[in-house]
Amino acid sequence: MMGKIGVMVCGHGSRDEGAVREFEAVSRGIRARLPQYDVESGFLEFATPIIRNGLDKLRERGVTQCLAIPGMLFAAGHAKNDIPSVLNTYQAQNPEMAIDYGRELGIDTKLLKAASDRIEEALAAAGDDVPRHETLLMVVGRGASDPDANSNVAKVMRMLWEGLGFGWGETCYSGVTFPLVEPGLEHAARLGYRRIVVFPYFLFTGILVRRIYDYADQVAARHPEIEFVKASYLNDHPAVLDAFAERVQEIIDGENLMNCKLCKYREQVLGFEAEVGLAQESHHHHVEGIGTGGTEPDHGHSHDHDHSHDHGHGHDHSHDHGHHHHPYPHADHPLGPVSMKKKSA
Repeated sequence: MMGKIGVMVCGHGSRDEGAVREFEAVSRGIRARLPQYDVESGFLEFATPIIRNGLDKLRERGVTQCLAIPGMLFAAGHAKNDIPSVLNTYQAQNPEMAIDYGRELGIDTKLLKAASDRIEEALAAAGDDVPRHETLLMVVGRGASDPDANSNVAKVMRMLWEGLGFGWGETCYSGVTFPLVEPGLEHAARLGYRRIVVFPYFLFTGILVRRIYDYADQVAARHPEIEFVKASYLNDHPAVLDAFAERVQEIIDGENLMNCKLCKYREQVLGFEAEVGLAQESHHHHVEGIGTGGTEPDHGHSHDHDHSHDHGHGHDHSHDHGHHHHPYPHADHPLGPVSMKKKSA
């Protein structure tokens, strides 16, 4: 590669100030691991700086080769469509800076190490009076309208279940797909295990992580015979930061291999056949850079969702911007995909 190289970490963004701070801490950790490069970060939506701002900073410092990575666990619509659309638009407008896009964190031994540490920390705090074989592990994924991303959460759960020696393992999701957290935990409670470990497989905090813990408390109150243990999410675990740095190096080494065999936009995935070849575009211009803490600009309409991504499903999405994700084929499933709502015990 010729010219000055820079790195752009592309985050999703959140209305939650804690999530924004945690993403910025992760960006600092990546910067510390890549001192040879200029490193900037930005958000797709709901927070500032936006991705374009970070790219502008790199370009102003003379960067001619940008290595962009999605700050996300799995490749669903954001990593496959929204962020590439923003990057492609920027490069078309600024042809003097080439942008190469890296892959998501994915299923990785470093991420499994971070996850197992979070689970072990929670078990250590809970005590060792319940053996592993009498403990059920519930891994909670974000949930997406992309079966490839959802299935990755199930694989992570299986590898943690088997690697840590739990008696059973289950997977549920915070929204968009099914089963959701409450029905998932109710199902798990009927399986006869003395302890259930609830582990949100999320990078950062936010309203969904808090609601996961709230639902765990509510289900626990209905099942006093079972001990519920709440494990922490991944956050800035050193192994997570190492994995991000590795994704940048993969671009340089030419090993940037995203799994496209199960991508619903490229292959006819069961139930999602109508989405093959859909145009690559971002659906988030209306929430780009609105910030946290009530700094949203006035567009003449409200955004009162926690970004549950139920676009076009008739669920939990109160605004109409004239854009629509392709309908989720199981939008009326009784165990989902309406995202979690705040619910009193």
